[in-house]
Amino acid sequence: MRRPFALLVPALLVGAFTAPASAADGSDGFTIRDPRITESSGLAASRLHPGVYWTHNDQDNGPYLYAVDGGTGETVARIALSGVGTPRDVEAISIGPDNRIFVGDIGDNDGVTWPYVWIYELPEPKELKDRTVRATQYVVKYEDGPRDAESLVVHPKTGRVYVIDKQEDGGHLYEGPAKLSASGTNVFRPTAAVDLWATDAAFSPDGERLAVRGYFGGIWYDWNGGRIERKGRLSVPLGQGESATYTTDGKKLLLGSEGTDSPVRAEDAPGGGGSGSSTSGGGDADGSDGDGSGGDTLKVGALGLLVVGAALFGLRRLFRRG
Repeated sequence: MRRPFALLVPALLVGAFTAPASAADGSDGFTIRDPRITESSGLAASRLHPGVYWTHNDQDNGPYLYAVDGGTGETVARIALSGVGTPRDVEAISIGPDNRIFVGDIGDNDGVTWPYVWIYELPEPKELKDRTVRATQYVVKYEDGPRDAESLVVHPKTGRVYVIDKQEDGGHLYEGPAKLSASGTNVFRPTAAVDLWATDAAFSPDGERLAVRGYFGGIWYDWNGGRIERKGRLSVPLGQGESATYTTDGKKLLLGSEGTDSPVRAEDAPGGGGSGSSTSGGGDADGSDGDGSGGDTLKVGALGLLVVGAALFGLRRLFRRG
């Protein structure tokens, strides 16, 4: 991850965000405290261990996953993956049926030249402690050539894996085979346009909604059997926003950022999230721009907004390499 924004924006946003509240299960947001986690680029809520969230760096000194307690923000386990090669650019994590963890080594921001990328699959450990877990490595190619991507999701009912490529003017949802093969190449094909410069995505627990986030905003879709229908905008925190996951009850959408002591902020789940109703994420089904940041997330004065807006206008192009 190249981060010119990460170096500049703290000076612009001193005092811009209020500190997140912290529920015991992390559903009100939390701060990742582990000094080893400096580039948290994916987030997945554990179903096996309530209140625990899996994350990873996009660049690390090994193939590691971190289990973070959503109540304290502290790491409770670091998992090393065996049976895989040296990761290149790990950008996403998702949990599918039967508590299977999928990790997307899918970043390709140095010219978009990789002829293939990798996905790793492993069982979620039943006991949270530092250990090594053997993973299966899948080779992935895109039907229409190399892509840079930071979003990988696994449907919670079917187990099918999807990737969203990252393009400033909008990308596409790519559908993988019904079952990934460890012995051959898995070809992902584009199935639908995604109107966002996507940095992560998440399925609601019931599989009926797909939330896609970017640096400056987000969009949520009705899944509609894979024929996605845009329903509304998401409000996202301003910054190097790289991760998204629903809480296991579907009531909240958690949005994370890169950096040391990085915050994970909670929003009401759009469209109800599969459990009850929600007051956020509504409207905007008419196709208006979904790449703007939302109102209540920022607590800044009028002058601060003007400064930040001007800075973002000038820095937006710098995000091409994320």
